[in-house]
Amino acid sequence: MSDMRLIVAGAGGRMGRALVRAIAESKGAVLAGALEAPGSDLLGKDAGVLAGLPANGIKLSADLWAMSKDADGILDFTVPAATIANVAIAAERGLVHVIGTTGLSGSDNAVIKSVTNRAVVVQSGNMSLGVNLLAAVVKRVAKALDQSFDIEIVETHHRMKVDAPSGTALMLGQAAANGRGVTLDEHSERGRDGITGARRPGNIGFASLRGGTVAGDHSVTFLGPFERLTLSHQAEDRMLFAHGALKAALWAHGKAPGHYSMADVLGLADF
Repeated sequence: MSDMRLIVAGAGGRMGRALVRAIAESKGAVLAGALEAPGSDLLGKDAGVLAGLPANGIKLSADLWAMSKDADGILDFTVPAATIANVAIAAERGLVHVIGTTGLSGSDNAVIKSVTNRAVVVQSGNMSLGVNLLAAVVKRVAKALDQSFDIEIVETHHRMKVDAPSGTALMLGQAAANGRGVTLDEHSERGRDGITGARRPGNIGFASLRGGTVAGDHSVTFLGPFERLTLSHQAEDRMLFAHGALKAALWAHGKAPGHYSMADVLGLADF
């Protein structure tokens, strides 16, 4: 099979540049396009140069329809509005759409899922192989321990991150809720402040720390009577997310239409 031709959305951003580097470093894929927001000062710049590589002749453009004519997939770590704008074009062109964008609303996710009867979408709050294994373990532990064990999720990210809790924290929370057989929306506690009253039994707590250049630290602690169990993951470089996304795209190439996750990519869906 020939190399998979991939577009990087948000190619001028930190994650976009990491994705461009990951494609250049890997076998089986080539960069077919570099998408950037309309009006960006980076439009027309060389994607390779922006990523710290030799010039590759791929200029940043805001025209996804034109660049997707000869592409196979798109790696999308942008912002909700941009991702939703990309969904229809990716589906119309038959592109594999790998979505790592966080901060998506329920209606945003409904739009994404609406195209998966005819398009291939791989979506995850975190493309790290280790984080997805952690989520699988969290689900198992939550299922094994009863509600005498409280669940608290703590995440730390760099000062520039704009959403909280992070997509990864919510993914871990969903894994815990699935293990418990409850709905996360009805059993989560966030942003405690002031006189909050006692903790509600069975709830899943979230705390978000922001500062410095942290790529992403996450821990899930199960606090029971007289004992605690903590499961954690530390991301040291965002390149790990880029390589995970690339792995997802290559896995999805040629798959039947549907909505997939990194758990599917890693064979963890039934773990």
